[in-house]
Amino acid sequence: MASNKLPDEQPQVVQRDDPYQLTPEGIREPPTTWRATLRQIGPGLIISAEIVGSGELIATTALGAQAGFALLWMVLVSTFVKVAIQVEFARWTISTGQPAITGFDKVPPRLGRTGWINFLLVLLFLAKMLQFGGIIGGVAAALSFLMPVGGAPLGFTSLVLWTTVVTGVSIVLIYSNRYSLVERGAVLLVMIFTLLTIGIAVGLPFTPFAYGTEDLLSGFGLHIPAGALGIAIAMFGLTGVGANEIMAYTYWCAEKGYARWSGPPDGSDEWVRRANGWIKVMYRDAYLAWGVYTISTLAFFLMGAAVLHPQGLVPEGNEMISTLSHIYTDTLGEWAGAVFLVGAVGVLGSTLWAALPGFARIFTNLLGAFGVLDWDDAQKRMRWIRIFTVALPIIWGASYLFFTSPVAMIVIGGIVNGLFLMAVVVAVWYLRRTEVDRRLHGGTTFNTLLIISSIAIGSLAVYTILDAVGVTIG
Repeated sequence: MASNKLPDEQPQVVQRDDPYQLTPEGIREPPTTWRATLRQIGPGLIISAEIVGSGELIATTALGAQAGFALLWMVLVSTFVKVAIQVEFARWTISTGQPAITGFDKVPPRLGRTGWINFLLVLLFLAKMLQFGGIIGGVAAALSFLMPVGGAPLGFTSLVLWTTVVTGVSIVLIYSNRYSLVERGAVLLVMIFTLLTIGIAVGLPFTPFAYGTEDLLSGFGLHIPAGALGIAIAMFGLTGVGANEIMAYTYWCAEKGYARWSGPPDGSDEWVRRANGWIKVMYRDAYLAWGVYTISTLAFFLMGAAVLHPQGLVPEGNEMISTLSHIYTDTLGEWAGAVFLVGAVGVLGSTLWAALPGFARIFTNLLGAFGVLDWDDAQKRMRWIRIFTVALPIIWGASYLFFTSPVAMIVIGGIVNGLFLMAVVVAVWYLRRTEVDRRLHGGTTFNTLLIISSIAIGSLAVYTILDAVGVTIG
């Protein structure tokens, strides 16, 4: 129950500072120069930190290890084709001040008081429990190799201890849920490891694991090798922006201030001008992030294809970390094993710590959609966000200790994530048609990309479903 102190004044203070409430007092003019624009970049960097982890380090490297260079084309498609959906969803958020789950709730048909997509989202979250349990397991395994407890690096005692530590650290780091803290921490965690990995990938041609132009060209055959469909679909769901990153991006765009600074959507020419200005900033934010995670994705894939595939090494089970460490030790020497382990903790940790505050917001918003709480009540919203900030890492850590197979757990989450993208596409097109002022719509080039993106995501969903029921395609 809300506090009885200052019943008339307290809510007004909270609402005035609430990024999800669009008021005339919150209006700010959009920047007009690149330098000023760069100061407003941020949501995409959080998403980049979330992406460069389970998708790049594990799924993409495992794909290269399993299929060689054959699926290089899919890596590029996976990172690029989904950005248009991300941008279009964020456009709706900037124009309305509302986040993803609120939008899903508006898409018919409704089941009772809640939209069908939010019921489907519950299934996605069950798979996500496995995926992020796998990420916690990956961090725990890397720490167990660095500092084993009880003698064996992958012994149960060591894994339990480090899983508990990772869970506790995650809660402490993210509990404040301050946007600026999340943004700065996400950038710092991912940069060093990504730059080192790119350096190794670029230097591979000068090692025994050299690759050449023919290898790269062989990766554009537009086919999926036998036995690689499952990991390919998981990679499509995990690399680049997936369903959960697209959802989380709407919250970060709102909390950065893009919607609030545009002002209440009164339909005036001034509002359209400001909204288009902040949408332009969001475009640059999203595509800068795309450049960052695409380069890192390619680097991880090339290392899997060039180093692990020729040796028949595919990351599996708790040995995932030791297998992946070959991309460093086989190219730089045994001394690089410790560097890899430290980097793995950083890059997997960045995914975990960037994703946790987003999931806490999504879960809280979902409770609002089901009528458990009032999302527009900023105090109750933050209270529940902090509850989920504590609860989710505990659930994820427990799921890892129960299943203890990080790669399989992450792949399952990626497959479901890829399939749920189709529901996101449906929501984006519905909200674009019903709630986004036509004066805010993108130009011909963007709209063409949006159509291509939607078709590609839909085709993959159909392909996956048909394969699951035993229908062979092509």
